[in-house]
Amino acid sequence: MKNLILATITAGMLWCFTYELPGVGKMEVTRSLTVDSLGACQGVSFIDNKVFLYGDREVGVIREYSVSPDSLVYSGREYRLTVDGKNVINHPTGIAYQPGQPVFMGNSIRLNPEGTLWKAVIYQVDWPGLQNSKTLDGNLLRTIEDDACIQGTRPEYVQYKGKWYVATADYGDKRNEVRLYDPEKLKSATKTSEPGVLYKKFTCGPWVQNLHWLAKDRVLVLIQNQIEGRKWRFTYLDLEKSLNEGTAHLLSTHDLDKADELEGFAMVGKGQTGIAVTSSRKNNVHLIHVKP
Repeated sequence: MKNLILATITAGMLWCFTYELPGVGKMEVTRSLTVDSLGACQGVSFIDNKVFLYGDREVGVIREYSVSPDSLVYSGREYRLTVDGKNVINHPTGIAYQPGQPVFMGNSIRLNPEGTLWKAVIYQVDWPGLQNSKTLDGNLLRTIEDDACIQGTRPEYVQYKGKWYVATADYGDKRNEVRLYDPEKLKSATKTSEPGVLYKKFTCGPWVQNLHWLAKDRVLVLIQNQIEGRKWRFTYLDLEKSLNEGTAHLLSTHDLDKADELEGFAMVGKGQTGIAVTSSRKNNVHLIHVKP
């Protein structure tokens, strides 16, 4: 039982809900867990059959888990996003991973207490090296200022016309966009505004916390808040039509009656299980059954 994450299945775990997503399916939250040692959880990625939760503890941190039928099991592996002990990716906001492609991580840095000024940075990371040494020492390959953004960065790989691109989106409530960056240009850039880095973009709604690509369905999911920092929203887009039209082509939107700050979502494996995470100290991880 030693590896059972320090995740508590809460008294509210029997609470669940079902809802329709036209053209996408039904989703049902089946378990709510409290996972500690992450600070405020900022996102979730499913890579090589492992779940990676990342957050902004005293330093930026990634922790690795496996999925059991009704919980997560901590592997004991923790990766600190530091160089020489210094906090580098202090507010991790996305892991763009795709086999055969460079790995990128996002960081959105608050520049004033009011949260009206931000600096967005994308880092190219040696992912196997990070897993081996468990820090960014020797594994931070490139630092790229995402100055083409409007507010924040949250990298995720998507495929468009047979080619992989790094997608990202804005969090604010004005002029929000989803942008596609060419990964080969990105890994040699110092700024995303450099020629050739930005490939295509389209406008979208506000408060996008993260992105998730459903490769089988060729659907991009915007993980959003309904208002700033509060309440859950999942928006499903046809990526190709969105890029062709220059604005988000909605397949479906669903708002959940949850008051906390939704930060990330990912499907795990080839089955029907997804994981949604929030920045709450309790009940911050939710297992979701997705029905076709």
